[in-house]
Amino acid sequence: MEQWKHIGHILIQNGTLSPKTVARALALSQKYNKRFGWTLEKLQLVTDDELASALAQQYDLKMVSKLTTFSYPPEVLQTVTCEVALQNLIFPLKVAGGNLLLAIADPTRMKIVETLAVNSGLRISVRVATKNDIYAAICKFYLGKTVQEPARNTVLVVDDERVTQTHVRDVLAAADYNVLVADDGLEGFKAVISEKPHVILTDKVMPKFDGFSLLASIRTIPEIQSVPVILMSGKLTPEEEMKVFDTGFFDYIPKPINSITLISRVKRAFRYNDQKYDFF
Repeated sequence: MEQWKHIGHILIQNGTLSPKTVARALALSQKYNKRFGWTLEKLQLVTDDELASALAQQYDLKMVSKLTTFSYPPEVLQTVTCEVALQNLIFPLKVAGGNLLLAIADPTRMKIVETLAVNSGLRISVRVATKNDIYAAICKFYLGKTVQEPARNTVLVVDDERVTQTHVRDVLAAADYNVLVADDGLEGFKAVISEKPHVILTDKVMPKFDGFSLLASIRTIPEIQSVPVILMSGKLTPEEEMKVFDTGFFDYIPKPINSITLISRVKRAFRYNDQKYDFF
């Protein structure tokens, strides 16, 4: 937290925040064990650009922007896996002469840079980019998708059983939800990254990623880790149901899916979002 105090001083010097606001945000970060920058953005006290600029100033680094307007050869993208890029909000920009130029959203987290240098044998130079820029670049160049901001209440249904998928989609659509569907866990994960659904419903057993693997992947990414994920599965024993909640699922709906149960659980998940319990 000490290094974030310096960022707070810079934001004060830049006229972005007052000393009292910085002190209160730091206190909240410490109380709830949240990163200071995350807290500032969550409370809408700073913009993505303002925070990135302050970080670049603190660490005497250059900034890069508009990452999606450039092209990146496969050998550059291969220096960082999609999973590592998403988990750490980093993006590879250029490889030349044994050097890797890397965009990073948070230069307070340099451990990943050190690890990449050891694993790749490359010398790494760092530039600061906004989280939104890096997020958009990962979606475009790794996933082949464009980041979308859902216009209204959006639910993602991930299920390889077409009958269940269709039933759930139709019930939710009739209740005026915007419904996205994916046929397996991997496609579901890509949809979570690019489409930013408000609530996710996932089958337990699927190809590529099962429901538990999908949840684990979502929880590693700061931007989406608090999205409520509801597991759909056949009847579970009390012990199995306890494991579901201990793992971090927001709720559980037994199969076959009852329409009234489905709507009530989804409504509860949206109330969770509206009340912003995820901050705490």
